Amino acid sequence: MGAAIGEILPTAIGVAISPIPIIAVVLMLSTLEGKRNGVAFLIGWLIGLGLVGVIVLLVADPAGASEDGGPATWVGWLILVLGLVAVLIGIRSWQGRPRGDEEPPMPNWMAAINQFTLGKSIGLGFLLAALNPKNLTLTLAAAAAIATAGLSNTDEYIVLAIFVLIGTIGLAIPIGIYFLGGDTADETLAELRHWLAVNNATIMAVLMVVIGAKLVGSGMQVISV
Repeated sequence: MGAAIGEILPTAIGVAISPIPIIAVVLMLSTLEGKRNGVAFLIGWLIGLGLVGVIVLLVADPAGASEDGGPATWVGWLILVLGLVAVLIGIRSWQGRPRGDEEPPMPNWMAAINQFTLGKSIGLGFLLAALNPKNLTLTLAAAAAIATAGLSNTDEYIVLAIFVLIGTIGLAIPIGIYFLGGDTADETLAELRHWLAVNNATIMAVLMVVIGAKLVGSGMQVISV
């Protein structure tokens, strides 16, 4: 199990470092229903990551993700493709990065966050976790690695749970600041939001290229065996 955790750790950290979802949580926390909606968003995020991982595990086992104690060749190709997708996402982010300290425009839906209901907050967390191209790519790669680690079903889901928890740390930080930061919480969150907005593209570019290269290497290693 330790080897499997080590294998999914880079992708889990990649999911955790998600500037746009973190900014969304910070904005939610500044609204009248901040406590409720911030926690609801976090719950939706957990469900989204977990559901994608569970689906992959349920499909991978009958599909023969493991062969002779190691990953099947098709899994190597899958990881290779996901790595290339991650690299492309990183390159696109770098090309679209803003110049200077000016904040780039945020997605239109952020303007309506102060009107979000409990259900919309859960739904947004779910969508950004499960269907965001970056997180979907990394979660698929992590689940594929878990499915080919030769673990029991119970151990597979334990490792998946660890992946989900690590992937949620980024969102938990602003929520922790909100509840524990006292009088300086609002100022700290505002500074965090601004820094993430300005550096979002650069963070995404470096993160995805590095993790993507790692996935490409892992996929090639499986294919060449």
